[in-house]
Amino acid sequence: MAEPQVTLDPQSLNPVEEKLRGPLEDQLTSALQAATDRLRHEYAGQSVDEVTAMLLDGTKAGLHPDIAAGFHPDHYQLRQVAEAIVAGR
Repeated sequence: MAEPQVTLDPQSLNPVEEKLRGPLEDQLTSALQAATDRLRHEYAGQSVDEVTAMLLDGTKAGLHPDIAAGFHPDHYQLRQVAEAIVAGR
């Protein structure tokens, strides 16, 4: 599995978020990759739904609370990452 990456939809961003889009994507991606790496090492047979929830929680835990509150990733894409973890990829 390739490392997961967060890309923000420019049409959903306000002007301030648009100006900060690059650094914000970098921070979100870093938090998601850290959560993914942690779960790959700690995976112990949980279901895909459980791993998906753990990915979201782990990613948000790695972010500033204000950024975490506004982070609403695409559930389908997050689930794909969880499926890869469960499959051992």
